[in-house]
Amino acid sequence: MLVDSNVILDIFEEDPVWCEWSVSTLDRYCYSQDLYINPVIYAEISVGFQRIEELEVAVSGCGFKIQQISKEALFLAGKAFLKYRRQKGGKRSPLPDFFIGAHAAVNKLKLITRDVARYKTYFPTVKLICPEKL
Repeated sequence: MLVDSNVILDIFEEDPVWCEWSVSTLDRYCYSQDLYINPVIYAEISVGFQRIEELEVAVSGCGFKIQQISKEALFLAGKAFLKYRRQKGGKRSPLPDFFIGAHAAVNKLKLITRDVARYKTYFPTVKLICPEKL
């Protein structure tokens, strides 16, 4: 199961709206499934840390395993981004969500996230674990 950076940041930053949902969701799955992050997620969650050693302690303390992004997933991310651009998407460089969504799709991983719309649109085969109120 892949864990999106927004869920991890909810916990690290003690988000008043989402922290409880994120903690309980990870707690629900951490005993029955491996929880993965990839290099893109690692980079996104690193912004709140001054030193890599602090980030490493936080990542290992949560039990996350880092999984690399395959060439197949990178290719799919590019194709999904192209579709996004053709539909008048506003960003000029590949967004992290495209790498994350493609990684989940190619590896057939469920994705714990709060960013539902883009994943449903560009990666419809990915099973999303998300809050009911989104």
